[in-house]
Amino acid sequence: MNAIAAPKSPARNRLEGFALTAILQGLPTFAATVLLLKMVGTPEIVGDRYGAAIFVVFASLVYAAITPLLAAKFPKRFVHIQAPMFFDASLSFSEKIAQWRSQPNVSLQLMTTMIMMSLLAVAAVSVG
Repeated sequence: MNAIAAPKSPARNRLEGFALTAILQGLPTFAATVLLLKMVGTPEIVGDRYGAAIFVVFASLVYAAITPLLAAKFPKRFVHIQAPMFFDASLSFSEKIAQWRSQPNVSLQLMTTMIMMSLLAVAAVSVG
């Protein structure tokens, strides 16, 4: 049985791209930043109750909002931080993630992030 999927609305596609950019690209970056700040001992962000969580969420959302705009305006400069498949309306949500994960640079990025986050977490717990 052949079924034709209903076309995705542009607003939903933008929301998916925004969410994927914030979660898969922004969140690990700013979580590592918070761990580094905790390890160094700067109380400005990590000293307040929920300050680190608020910073990570807000910075990830700003990153997700700005990245597509900068990548569209300066495509050669921001080629490595933009994932154009996140905004491809022809792909489903899970297909966007699968295509992103299948890129060789992404697996290297994920492995580097995992190792860095592990080391920073151990250091932050040891120091604090």
